[in-house]
Parts: sequence; C-alpha cells; structure tokens
Amino acid sequence: MTAVFPAQEPVELVVFDCDGVLVDSEPIAVRTHVALGAELGWPLSESDVMHRFVGRSTTSIGEQIAERLGRETARTWGERFQEMHAVAVDESLTPVDGIVEALDGLERAGLPPANWCVASSGSHQKMRHTLGKVGLYERFEGRIFSAHEVERGKPAPDLFLHAARRTGVDPSRCVVVEDSRFGVQAAAAAGMRSVGYAGGLTPAHWLTGLATVVLTDMRLLPALVTARRTADATGE
Repeated sequence: MTAVFPAQEPVELVVFDCDGVLVDSEPIAVRTHVALGAELGWPLSESDVMHRFVGRSTTSIGEQIAERLGRETARTWGERFQEMHAVAVDESLTPVDGIVEALDGLERAGLPPANWCVASSGSHQKMRHTLGKVGLYERFEGRIFSAHEVERGKPAPDLFLHAARRTGVDPSRCVVVEDSRFGVQAAAAAGMRSVGYAGGLTPAHWLTGLATVVLTDMRLLPALVTARRTADATGE
C-alpha cells in the first residue's frame, strides 16, 4: 500500500467527488432516472443509466435527454428528477460505507479538512442537501466546487483544475477520489492521480487507468494517499 505512488509528489489536496464517494446516492439517482425514462418515453435499464448518466453533469444529462425527447421533455425530466431525488434522499440516504472513518484517518495522518475539497457534477443546492443530510457538509463547507462553475463537465478536466486553482495546490499534488469512469478520465486529463472507488455500483474495470488505484474499501484511503508524505517525513 505505501508504495503505490512512489515516484509522485506528496499529496496536498484530496479532491472528493460527492455522489457515490461521500454519499451513497448513486443507487437513488439511477432508480429515479429509470422511473422517469419509463414515464416520459425513454425506457432505460439501470445499466443504460450507468453508461450514459453517472458521472456526467446535469447539463450533459439534459442534453442527452433533449436530443432524444426534445427540450420541453428534458426540462420536465430535470424538474421531476430534482423533486423525486430530494424525497428519496430524505427517506434513505446514508454516507458511503467507510467514508467517515476515511476522513478521520486523513486527519490523523496529517491531512486535515483544509486539505480536502469536493468537486462534483452536481449543483451546490443538491450537495448542500445530500451532504447536509448525512452530516458531512460542515466538514467541507467553503471548499465545495460544482461543474456549474466551469465551461465543461467531466470527462473534461475543467472542474478539477478549477478546484486546484481555487485552493492554490498544483495538480501534481492532488489526488481525486472518484467512482465514475468520466471522473477518472477527468482527473487524468487534469494531470492528477486518482483513486477509483469500486465499492458501489461502478465495476472496477471501468476505473482502471494511468495513475489510478482502485479501492473497494474506503477505509484504506488514508494509508494510500498519505504514503509519500509519511515516507518523506521519515526519510525513507
């Protein structure tokens, strides 16, 4: 574990995706899209939603729906999604398994909250709701970035580069924690290392790639991202 990124710079910023990494909301989103597709005229399986929508920005998803069903239906879909998703979140949302322990472990290893941020395809309103629901919003408040702030969403690097600029950290010293292939691709395009979390819906083989390590247990994250920092401190 401690030799995963031996030739890279120490980590100064851990960039977390939100859905599927901090909050276990991806199953809720997938089910909601499937239900809306059946209602509005685009039958989709859960696998279809995973391939087309997961990891994409709201704008990108809306464009796909508009191309298929027209802009008015896309607008209706977006509004209905927000309503249905919010209700389901309030009923059943939980943190991703092991994420609280991982955040606590990062602090103990010398990477406190000032060295974390969130960079998500979701809107600020959505993240306030989901992160607040599971008690994580305050741990990231003031360091939360949305794809709505940049020109292009994932897999373009814009959002991650925006987060690095805003926090004043060079991309080579950032590690992105993602659960979507579009997110891993965006991290690579930004010149950042990434950790692909395959403990949720995303198959591990979707997340493999250059400078990417795949984990299925979020509790292993602190040892992974602080390995070089620890080695430098001990002179190893």
